[in-house]
Amino acid sequence: MTADKIASTPRATPHKQAVTEEEIAAEQERQSSMRVLRKVAPYLWPADMPWVRKRVVWAMLALILSKVVIVATPQFYRGAVDALAGEGVPMFALGAISLTVVYGMARLMGVGFQQLRDAIFTKVAQRALRMLALETFNHIHRLSMRYHITRKTGGLSRIIERGVKGVEFLLRFLLFSIGPLILELLLIGIILTIQFNAGYMAVVAVTIALYVWFTFAVTEWRVKLRRQMNDQDTDANQKAIDSLLNYETVKYFGAEAREAGRYDSAMAKYEVAAIKTNYSLAFLNFGQAVIITAGLVAVMVMAAYGVQSGDLTVGDFVMINAYMIQITVPLNFLGTVYREIRQALVDMGQMFDLLEQPSEVNDKPDAPALKVSGGQIKFDNVAFAYNDDRQILKGVSLVAEPGEMVAIVGSTGSGKSTIGRLLFRFYDVQGGSVQIDGQDVRDVSQNSLHRQIGVVPQDTVLFNDTIGYNIAYGRDGATQAEIEAAAQAAQIHEFIKALPEGYDTSVGERGLKLSGGEKQRVGIARTLLKDPPILLLDEATSALDSETEHEIQDALRQAGRGRTVLTIAHRLSTIAEADRIIVLEKGEVVEQGTHDALLAADGRYAQLWQRQQSEE
Repeated sequence: MTADKIASTPRATPHKQAVTEEEIAAEQERQSSMRVLRKVAPYLWPADMPWVRKRVVWAMLALILSKVVIVATPQFYRGAVDALAGEGVPMFALGAISLTVVYGMARLMGVGFQQLRDAIFTKVAQRALRMLALETFNHIHRLSMRYHITRKTGGLSRIIERGVKGVEFLLRFLLFSIGPLILELLLIGIILTIQFNAGYMAVVAVTIALYVWFTFAVTEWRVKLRRQMNDQDTDANQKAIDSLLNYETVKYFGAEAREAGRYDSAMAKYEVAAIKTNYSLAFLNFGQAVIITAGLVAVMVMAAYGVQSGDLTVGDFVMINAYMIQITVPLNFLGTVYREIRQALVDMGQMFDLLEQPSEVNDKPDAPALKVSGGQIKFDNVAFAYNDDRQILKGVSLVAEPGEMVAIVGSTGSGKSTIGRLLFRFYDVQGGSVQIDGQDVRDVSQNSLHRQIGVVPQDTVLFNDTIGYNIAYGRDGATQAEIEAAAQAAQIHEFIKALPEGYDTSVGERGLKLSGGEKQRVGIARTLLKDPPILLLDEATSALDSETEHEIQDALRQAGRGRTVLTIAHRLSTIAEADRIIVLEKGEVVEQGTHDALLAADGRYAQLWQRQQSEE
């Protein structure tokens, strides 16, 4: 290709590429906004709730009446002024005082209809808010373990909080600000054209057009700044919550200053974004004032010439001024409403993104409940990987017969805890099957599966409530006698009774007021109260000291009587009495048998046992 041809070949400039990207982003945002509006609409006009639709209709009727009254009010003002000045034609054959009283009543009626509208609609808005919040809450609980491992609690809570507030704002102001404002401006424009001439209407129309253009253009810029500010707010909030949740770790490493620095760094970015947002607001407000004032002065000058020439009365001049001020108030509010509606759409978009997050583990349509007759657990050639690049389980097969205690041991990363997660169906297997009494766990409902399995994890996390509440969490509606019986079986009843407040003792955030052994006993008690036929012990004592571990082992032995127990163990001394021990290595079963048989085989289990014995 020649140099001339190369020179003449059209090339995409960086500016054009940037514009294209902005256009794509704007189109995506418009589509996102339309998606939000489509999702919110059913809450305003639900097919199965006629009372909601009636309230919306009555609220809109009250809104229209309020606007008609508000637009008519300056007419009475004009009549009163003309009556006092001795000009014009008497209105309704009423005097100045009577017209003044009517003017006051009209203003009162306008406010009254607005308040009636709000009173009628508030139940609709609050119902929509409650339903969306509940739907979001339920959906988060339906999401998979994979999602909850990667989520940031602080950021998530802010997304929900801002999204729910955005729904309320959108429902209220989209219906009761933008639509009514257009109606009011249209009515005033018609009155100015009919009573005076098209010149007034033209000036008002140009003023409104310039105002709306300026407001929307600056607000689009401000929305980007506001989004940056929200991102920094979310980040700072997430860092604060994360630091507080890890209070002990911060103290252990003397990292208070480091955490304060991280938080301050996030807040510094928020400060910069907030300052830009406030500067842009000042620019927006001043620009709006310039446009509105210019339009107001132009119309008033026209009216003043009309009064001087005798074409208009003083009452006409006052009425035109009243209409311009009446236009000014909602227009001044328009910038705020538009900005907040845009922001509400962004916030709600984030919340609906969360609602559209797919749940990885789902029940099959009309999945039956799990029926446990004996409690046999069977892993049949199970393959599983958290990520495609690393296989965790490679064709694992094992059986725990009804009433048996089967232990799973192995080195770190061998896949022990993964087996427990697959049994509880936090994840679905990618090959083979997990069965309980011959029923594939993927074929039964998750609720019924979870009801039949009791889990005591390595670190029992408690609700920030009382000990009694945390034990009672094992079974909804449990009596105090049942709670105490479970505590006795878990060998913690005497400890609780010795506390000043007994079962009403608060355990603190995540149970931090209790020791590790006490928390584990509470966890065992609530699992016993659940009374499941299958028990999963996921390294339930590995985080405890030897003496506490020995005490809790007695409680766990009692808990396992008459149940099928699958125990995932780190300390081999805790599972020496197991009916069968499965040894995992790199995701494969390498040995299985009783403790004595495995020691006699002098294989991998014997190596692990000798290593732990020498360490102890």
